[in-house]
Amino acid sequence: MQITLVQGDITDQQVDVVVNAANSSLLGGGGVDGAIHRRGGPEILADCRRLRASHYGKGLPTGRAVATTAGRLPARWVVHTVGPVFLPEERTERTGLLASCYRESLRVARELGARTVAFPAISAGIFGWPLEDAARIALTTVVEEGARVAPDGSAEGPAEVRFVLFDAEAYAVFERVRREVGSG
Repeated sequence: MQITLVQGDITDQQVDVVVNAANSSLLGGGGVDGAIHRRGGPEILADCRRLRASHYGKGLPTGRAVATTAGRLPARWVVHTVGPVFLPEERTERTGLLASCYRESLRVARELGARTVAFPAISAGIFGWPLEDAARIALTTVVEEGARVAPDGSAEGPAEVRFVLFDAEAYAVFERVRREVGSG
């Protein structure tokens, strides 16, 4: 699996799957979530409402992932995942939930047959996760998932995972951490 970093807008990415850092309601919000819903259009919200009416009446649990249409985005699907809010006193437990966002999103992408996936820095915005720690969890988890092997011995999952980082600071932090974890 190739891991690439891009500074830019996740809603511009021409990939199979765009991962949304959603809130548990699945009904849109601020940040990445709001941008994806605005650019993707009403089709995404309609799919999310169907999910709420059927499987996720109480909302999508933190660390889980689910797919919808991508609407007007230049992608095939949106995979919504709910990252944890950073609480220093619960960091250990919540680190597992943040890693689960990446694992579950990649699991859903594999089930869809996606070859390219674009991730934001989940929980590193309004949810307050320290950027360097968020980058380390994201990159380490994706590298581990990229090492998965299918039963026939071939690589399993997407050929490319792209981290789309909104500003130069986030890009620089992810680039430094990527070199440290040996994923690029």
